Amino acid sequence: MNKDMAKSYLMVIAAMLIWGSSGVLRRNIPVSSEFLAFIRGILGGLFMLTIILYNKNTGLSKIPAKVVGTLLVTGAMYGLNWIFFFEAINYTTVPVATLCYYMQPTIVILLSPLLLKERLTVKKIIVVILTATGMVLISGITENSSLGENQLKGILFGLSAGFLYALNAILNKRISQIDTYHKTFIQLIGATIIMLPYPLLTNDFFPTEINIHIGLLIFILGTVYTGVAFALYFASMKKLSASSVAICSYIDPISALFLSALLLGETLTITGIAGAILIIGTALISEIK
Repeated sequence: MNKDMAKSYLMVIAAMLIWGSSGVLRRNIPVSSEFLAFIRGILGGLFMLTIILYNKNTGLSKIPAKVVGTLLVTGAMYGLNWIFFFEAINYTTVPVATLCYYMQPTIVILLSPLLLKERLTVKKIIVVILTATGMVLISGITENSSLGENQLKGILFGLSAGFLYALNAILNKRISQIDTYHKTFIQLIGATIIMLPYPLLTNDFFPTEINIHIGLLIFILGTVYTGVAFALYFASMKKLSASSVAICSYIDPISALFLSALLLGETLTITGIAGAILIIGTALISEIK
């Protein structure tokens, strides 16, 4: 392995570790999910614009209007995706919310026959069955007669975030030959725009009081967890294959499980651990192929 490739692996691993700790960070920011997603879009977009200007790569005007429209739509999905994931953490534990979110490879498999005209093979069906079984195990329904209201809400929010991420991934496959930084910048604009109606529709959109500590955490989420992490992720893709990046992406949920247990004391039961192994293991094996 040469130095450039080793550097690229370090970049993608750093990005995944940053994203893997986002649930823990969210727990320490007492503001609405809508406000947090709104600020994240603004700060992340400004960071990405800085990179574009620094590299003197200002070809935004050359992107076709139709492609810009598609990117804004996928960006809006990012914004809603963040809201659903942040809300999932509000209602359930970080491990459960994260694993629900990482059902997205299975959701892609289910959506691909409809949107990409791909055949649903026996192997894909087995992947769906195994990950669905894992989902049932981590939900806790096998250990209780019924799910609590908050747990159910958390699971539904987490799955909704995963659904939007999966749909976003499918739509992004149709967008090619565009600089990744330009692409991400436009998507972050879309993520911000989708939040604009919230101040008009809700009375508690803006937090009534933000101290220096909370303000700093929000700033870190918008710059480090969005701008820096996206920049590291895309920079790594210049030297690594798509499959290598995809495999490394599973560092995100695995690190989230460890960090939430270490810092928040949120651990899965034995049944939940079995479910996590099914979800992450099955998806990882399919990526390795």
